[in-house]
Parts: sequence; structure tokens; C-alpha cells
Amino acid sequence: MKLSKEVKTAILVLSGIVFLIFGINFLQGKNLLDGANTYYTEFDYNALESSSPVTIKGNSVGQIKEIKYVPETAKTRVTFTVDNDLKLSKNSKIRLYSSGLLGDNAIAIVDPNDGEIAEDGTTFPSEVEMGLVQQLTGNFSDISQDLGTTLKSADTLLIGVNDILRDDSEKGLRNAIAELNETIKSFNMLSNSVTALVQKNGENLSAVIKNFDSISGNLATFTDGLKEVDLSTTLANLDNTLANVNALLSDVEQGKGTMGKLLKDDKLYNNLEIASLQLRELLQDVKLNPKRYVNVSVFGGKNKDDYEKPESPRE
Repeated sequence: MKLSKEVKTAILVLSGIVFLIFGINFLQGKNLLDGANTYYTEFDYNALESSSPVTIKGNSVGQIKEIKYVPETAKTRVTFTVDNDLKLSKNSKIRLYSSGLLGDNAIAIVDPNDGEIAEDGTTFPSEVEMGLVQQLTGNFSDISQDLGTTLKSADTLLIGVNDILRDDSEKGLRNAIAELNETIKSFNMLSNSVTALVQKNGENLSAVIKNFDSISGNLATFTDGLKEVDLSTTLANLDNTLANVNALLSDVEQGKGTMGKLLKDDKLYNNLEIASLQLRELLQDVKLNPKRYVNVSVFGGKNKDDYEKPESPRE
């Protein structure tokens, strides 16, 4: 039998819808192929939503299917399902409780585990657990006597805060807030200037970063070269050199060798001092009696000038 294009298209669309439904439920952690038992309970008022969880000891085990008001009983009938693998006792109770500080509610199954299994469609009795808001409301009467004093103190505090806010002096809070606002504006201007500077000198900064990378690479090469140097041999040679220098200085200090004799021999110093004095006398004599050392005569005559004794260099 040959199917028409319309039938094929309808089959394809229906298959897509089925797969879409299964896919959405699979992503939500639900499996439509698994069975679930349906149970009922009733409350005097409705504090639940269809998305409220069904839990056992804090673990989610089901979901709410329907919340319906029954005029005959003047109660709210809640229909919920539980995984088929979970067997509940027929003596279980359904407890309404607050699951958070934001007013979210949930129902908890209180199962005594007495071995008597409840059948599908059982209606369980319910109870309401007092939440945090109800507890605060119940205890409010205990602290209402001190509430007037607390409100008066709060009013005095607010008056003081208003006085501070209205203070326009240099020490006032409004002035401080205005100065803080100006500081923030200045900081924004500075940040914009820095951003513009960076954008304007982007190429230069890139060149600087490249140079820094090159320098860091050279430093890495230099450190690698230092690792290959035999530092122990170098230090040993340096130690030997220092030992030789110490030995040389010790010999000089003891007057050994030419350098030691030059530094330690007093005779050499005395001879040098005498020689310098004699050289001084000689230079002074040449200055006073130059004709004794340079005799120039046009006619070959003999110099008859008297000799002038030089002054003693020690005077």
C-alpha cells in the first residue's frame, strides 16, 4: 500500500511531537514510560502551587498533578503522584511545610514504614507544620511591650541622621558625599585619559613589550650560559690567586725580595735623601756659578771671576 505525501507528512509531524514531549520530560528528569501511583490529600486552605515539590525526608519523590477546591467539603483537594518504585504505607500522613524563607511551601510524606502498603488512589490525612513566619507571629506578643521603646529609639536615631544629612558645613555628610562624587568624576577622567593614552601609543607599547620579551630571552640565554660554567673550578682558581697575593704581600711586609727591600730598607731611604740633597746643591751651584761649568771666551782668555759658594740646602 502506497502512502500519500499528506499521510507521510502527518506521521512525521506526530512523531516529532511525540519525540518533543519525551525529550522535554527526559530533560526534566521524568520518564513517561515509568508508571506512577496517584494519591490524594485535603487541606483546609491552599498554600501550594503546581510546581511545589513532593518530598520524603527532604528528597523529591513526586510531583503535584492537580490542586482543586471541593465545595462539598470546603477543603482543597491535592492530587499528587509518586514514583511507582516507592511503596507507601496506608498509615502515612501528608505534611504541609515551609521549604524556605521566601514563603515557598511543599508537602512531605511521613511514612511510618509499618509494612501495610497503600493502594493506588488512597487518600491520606494531612497536617500543617508551623513555619518561621507563624512562629514569629506567635511570639510577637512576647516582645510587643518593648516595641514602643525600640520605635522611639529608632525615631531618635533617624532624627540624628536627618540632622547630619542637612548639615551643609565642611564637616557635613552632604559635603563629604559631594567631595566623594567629585573624586569619582576625577578618577573617571583619569581612567579615560589613560585609556586614550594607551590607544594612542599602542604601537609604542607593543614595541616596548617586544623589547622586553627580547631582553627576557637574552637573560634566559645568559642564565643558561651561567649554568654551563664550572663555578667550582673558577672559585678554586680565584682562591689560589688570592693565596698567591697574600703570600706576596707577606714577603713584602717581611722585607723579602726587591719590592720588600725597597719598602723596608732604611739605608735606601737615607741614600735617596742624601742624593737628593747633593743634587739640590749641584743645581744651586750651577745656578750661582754657571761659568764654572760653561766657559766660553771669544779671545781664549781664562775666567777670573771669584767662586761663590752655594747656600747649604739644609738651611
